[in-house]
Formats: sequence, structure tokens, C-alpha cells
Amino acid sequence: MSTNSFKDKIDYDAVLIGAGIMSTTLALLLKEAMPEVNILIIEKLDSPGKESTGVLSNAGTGHAANCELNYTPLVKNRTFDLTKALSINNAFETSLELWASLYEKGNINIENFLRFVPHISFVSGENNCLFLLERFKAMSEVKEFKEMMYTDSFKEISEWTPLITDGRPRNEIIAATKISRGTDINFEALTKEYLSYLTANNNLTIHYSSELINLNKTDCNNWELEIIKSGRRLSLFTRYVFLGAGGKTINLLQKSKIPEAKIYGGFPVSGKWLICDNKELSERHNAKVYGKANIGAPPMSVPHLDTRWINGKKSLLFGPFAGFTTKFLKQGSYFDLFSSIKKDNIFAIFDVGLKNSSLVNYLFSQSLQSHNERIENLKLMMPTANVNDWFLQNAGQRVQIIKKINNGGKLQFGTEVVNSADGSLSALLGASPGASTAVKIMIKVLIKSLFFREDKAKLEKKLRHLVSFGLKSNIDDYKNTVSKNNAILGFHK
Repeated sequence: MSTNSFKDKIDYDAVLIGAGIMSTTLALLLKEAMPEVNILIIEKLDSPGKESTGVLSNAGTGHAANCELNYTPLVKNRTFDLTKALSINNAFETSLELWASLYEKGNINIENFLRFVPHISFVSGENNCLFLLERFKAMSEVKEFKEMMYTDSFKEISEWTPLITDGRPRNEIIAATKISRGTDINFEALTKEYLSYLTANNNLTIHYSSELINLNKTDCNNWELEIIKSGRRLSLFTRYVFLGAGGKTINLLQKSKIPEAKIYGGFPVSGKWLICDNKELSERHNAKVYGKANIGAPPMSVPHLDTRWINGKKSLLFGPFAGFTTKFLKQGSYFDLFSSIKKDNIFAIFDVGLKNSSLVNYLFSQSLQSHNERIENLKLMMPTANVNDWFLQNAGQRVQIIKKINNGGKLQFGTEVVNSADGSLSALLGASPGASTAVKIMIKVLIKSLFFREDKAKLEKKLRHLVSFGLKSNIDDYKNTVSKNNAILGFHK
């Protein structure tokens, strides 16, 4: 890894903005496909993976759609749309496949970032239990969720997750589903694993405490980037730019002035966790338990009681509790939102604000909650929660996508990649379940980039030693991939 000072002008094949899970995944795939490519990573902070990728900035669930009820919306005739759940599950299996390949080759150490822990959905009340049963029946019919179990037995739920039933009336109507092959992922640690592997090779440079402040397309169809490092302004030239700067990406995308950027704006949502380090409690809970979101809550605010390993220590997290700020990053500026409002998106942004006034009110009300009020919310899932066992910690800062449409604006959740027409710039907008699906997303980024120009077959040939491009619909192929991942990564029933 090079950490020398910039020269006045340096040429790179690719410059990636942000040293989080997205940029480092892209760097890894690009280097595996084209070892000779010369890459620069620019990071505003003094170390990698500290913003959206940070261990406390995301749920660490290893989203595979096993337990997140919002990924399986109920549609007409009380049927479930499994499209999103299957897409996410497939993408996460591809992530597991990459990690297994790298681990088998001795390039990363999975013990530093991956642990297997069951994923559980939990509900109470007659209607919610009926909803969960119908969801279970629909999901267990497809190969990806064949291993899902369902119970409405108080005793069995107590065995799965005792903190959920402790102190709960035995006559309460409750139900749960469980998939044992769930994960807890420390994406910050995974980012460092990637970089440790990458920086052992040549042609990768990382500059920390450096910030992109402007970018312009030159007459030669390269990008000129203006960087600030240690108070000094410097110019760089590159063929390709990837904007993976978390919430700040929207501001940088707008500065690129590509036509594709004009229809986008951003809606910031902050978060907080309740954390418990009481060893007696953490040892009794070994699961990620997801419930149903409150009415009016954004999808990333689905309540969950999680087993987490942070810096080698097992803890409990509950949340996230949402909030509102005008910052686009945890360490951003209060002017981030206002500077993103342009003539091309102003009506879309205000239209979204008007259409989602209940969401705005919800975010503000969450921000004003007291510690006792948050504990009362926790007690809906963990009845015996003690206010003295829990403390509040900031979670991640997310910027949801606002998209200009014919009749105003649309607020959408999830992630979206914006590409310039010539493939010289890509930007990742949005949030969850981005980290878990980063491998799949970055493969799509490469296919759209000038390096491969829609030549999926060429990229597949270059990366077939690491991942297969989409798990085959044939059930035997799928089972073989899952079995191989399980064997290498160490999951056994």
C-alpha cells in the first residue's frame, strides 16, 4: 500500500471515493478481474470502514431475507410477493461464495468478521400470528427458505430465544419462524480484511484524511478530481470514478454534472441503538430476532433484538430508533441536505416532504423519546428489560433516495446505482441491505463500467474462480453452492 504524498498530477485507471465495504468490494473484484489496473481509494476519515460500514452503523445481520418481514409484502388476495426476498437471498449467497473462495485461498480470515447465529421473526397477536403463518407457508415452498421452521408454541419459542418469553404471559398469542443458517457480519472488520489482502499487491493506493471536493470531465474524456489532503488542494486524473461515499454520494454525484444525476435527491434518516453489555443476558440470547415495524416507520426501523460480536465481545443491541438530521454522514455537515437541493430536484424533494409528512413526524417523535420510553419499546419484545442494563449509542446515518418522477417525487428505500452513459462514472445511492449484497451490486457496477462495457461473459470468465454469476434455478446447483459455502465457512446444523 502506498501512502506517499500526492504529486501535483497523477493518472489512475480508477479512483474510488470512500473506503467502506462498497469501494473495497469493487476494488477487490476489479483487481481480481484486471490485476494490472491502477486504483486509488480516497477516504475522508483516518481509517477504513468508519462511516456507514462501521460495526455500530448497520445491523450486521447479513441480510438474507430470512427474518425481515418488510422484504415480503402482502399483496392482493393475501399472497406474498417474494421477489425482493429471493433477490436479496441470492445476492447474499453470492457474498458468502466470495468470502468462502477468498478464505479457502488463505486471502481473508472469516473468524474476524463472520459468525453463524439463527435469524428469527417474532410477532404477537392473533392477526400478526396468522400473517406469519401464511408467510411461512409461502416461503417454505421455495428452495431458498426450505429450512425455515414455524412455531406458535410458547415452550418452543422459549427454547429458541428465552429473553423474548421471560416475563411474558403464557396465554399471550405469539408465533415465530426460525432459520438456523443466519449470520452476524462485522462489515467494518470485513473491509479491513479486503484491504489487508489488496494492499499486499501492487497498483493500489489508499489516501486517508483526504476529501474529494470537485470533479469535472475533461476534453480527453477523463475525470479531473480536485482533492484536499492536509489542507492542500491537488488535482488527479482518472479514466473511471466510483462514488461510494455513503450519504455524501448524492452531493458528489451532483457535482459530476452528468445528466443522469439530475433526477435524484436525498432524504436523511439517522439511527440509535440500545446496547446491553450484561454478560448474563447476552449469554442467554443467541439470535437475531426481528419484529414488525410500527405504523409510519421507515423500513430500516424494523425493531430487532440482536446478538452482536463487537471487537470480539458478545453484546445485545435493540433498535434502531430513527431520528432526523440534515447531515448526510455521521461526521458530516448540517448543510448537507440544503446543498443537495438543486433546481432539477427541488420540486421532487418538496413533493416527497408533503407526501411523507407522517414519516417526518415519526422521525421527530423518535428523536424526542426519553431513555425510559425507549426501554418501554424494548419491553414489547423483551418484557423483563431493565432500564439500568441498557445505554444509547448512535447508529448509522442513511440517506434514502428521492427520485424525480412525472408527477413530483418518489421516496424509495434500498440501493440504486447511477451510471454515466459512457461508463466512466458510477455512484451508489441509498441504504439497506447494501452491505450484505455488495458483491452482487459491485458486479453490476463493473458490467456497466467502461472496463467491461456490458460484456457480462468477459467479466464472468475473469471472476469465475471466485463467484458464479447468479445461482442457477436448478435446485441441485443451488444446493451444491450452499453446501460448498457451508463446508468452507464452517456452518453445520
